Amino acid sequence: MKKMMHWMIAAILIISGACVITCCNSDEDNPVVSPTDDSSQFVILSEAVPDAILEIRYYSTYNFVGARIDGYEEPTALLTKQAAKALKEVSDDVMSQGYRLKVYDAYRPQKAVDHFVRWAADLSDTKMKPYFYPDLDKSVLFEQEYIMEKSGHTRGSTVDLTLFDMATEKELDMGGTFDWFGPESHPDFCGNPETGEYTGKPTPNPSPREGDSLASAALLPTVGAGRGAITPEQFQNRMILRRAMLAHGFKPLDSEWWHFTLKDEPFPNTYFTFPVKQLGK
Repeated sequence: MKKMMHWMIAAILIISGACVITCCNSDEDNPVVSPTDDSSQFVILSEAVPDAILEIRYYSTYNFVGARIDGYEEPTALLTKQAAKALKEVSDDVMSQGYRLKVYDAYRPQKAVDHFVRWAADLSDTKMKPYFYPDLDKSVLFEQEYIMEKSGHTRGSTVDLTLFDMATEKELDMGGTFDWFGPESHPDFCGNPETGEYTGKPTPNPSPREGDSLASAALLPTVGAGRGAITPEQFQNRMILRRAMLAHGFKPLDSEWWHFTLKDEPFPNTYFTFPVKQLGK
């Protein structure tokens, strides 16, 4: 009887979406997961932060999957009210320095997470490998946590972004593209993000992330071979974005220079399921 009860509980958790996989996030695990389709505490990012430029990669086909991602019904971005308010402060800050925010992704629904899972399981689909993970075999994406459980984006207070230089009318050169699967995307690549010091020394064997096995760490690609170090200017450009985000209440991720989550996020244990589109539709 107890064994049957355990199986029933497991089935309920799976059906409710309590156990999910997502891309490129190693946010802390949360013991309580509450899925909901309530969008009442969200705002449209372009209305809350009108100076931000949107390039919603998962609505387009230019992403690591190579197709529009499920759940992205319109090329818009949504955030919780609290995260949007803090991001407006960031926008005002960088505008005063001659930049604009350029947003790639914000809130990400469960449908998108499910799409990433299906894509990762299909090892034959590697059409975007040259652009986003040329140094990795697709079979290691789960093991190395490029595809992993839960996503901070689905909690509604995480944003992926870069800076647009108003003087040159181009994106600021960060020395790497959004969603690049590799150590080159780490904020500490070629420098110390805590001090802002550039070292120019890629780490040949990066330390495994928390939870990684020694076996998975051994599979990490050698940094610098064929890729080289980023320049001092590229590292400092990353620091301009990082300093502005941290100054206005966001926390960084140690594996992606473009990824930030509101420190005091309002829904740390809630995973939202409504699609990305204009609210109220």
